Amino acid sequence: MARPQEFNTAEALQNALGVFWRKGYSATTLEDLLESTGLSKSSLYSTFGSKRELFLKAFDSYRAARTIEMERVLTKGSARKAIETFFGEIVSGLQKSEPSEGCMSTNQAVEMAPHDPEVRDRVEADFQLIEDALAKTIERGQKEGSIASTRRARELARLLVIAFPGLQVMVRARGGKSRLDDGLKILLANLD
Repeated sequence: MARPQEFNTAEALQNALGVFWRKGYSATTLEDLLESTGLSKSSLYSTFGSKRELFLKAFDSYRAARTIEMERVLTKGSARKAIETFFGEIVSGLQKSEPSEGCMSTNQAVEMAPHDPEVRDRVEADFQLIEDALAKTIERGQKEGSIASTRRARELARLLVIAFPGLQVMVRARGGKSRLDDGLKILLANLD
């Protein structure tokens, strides 16, 4: 008879996610994962499979949670304010005492996507999801009058998505706040 599982799988997955997010996939060791999850090697492998499978499950859990959060932010209040909040939350990472770990999808666009088709597909899907959500929000803003630009919503959304990873990287690199604030102001002026 199989021994009952004595740990919370979701919690172990979140702990592994934290390590992958901080260190990246390549720099994360099996010892890091065992320490963060509190699992034995056999429990980790029997529950999650390989390091790669654990990473993909952790990345997918991150992606699902970020999608819910993005939808919450982009549907709250006027469309213009929602988009300002969405991007403002990125830049606010500079004000935290702990360095930002950035967006995991952006991190993986740099680390793994260039040589891993499965990760690349996930990253591309994430950026497409952001573009679709922003286009929908911009269309809403154009109808309600909070966004004055008459450019196609899809074009504006695509521009914002191209800027998204750059902001994430600059915040993670602890880039200058005034540079980021100015850049964000100019970026959002495209909605006027």
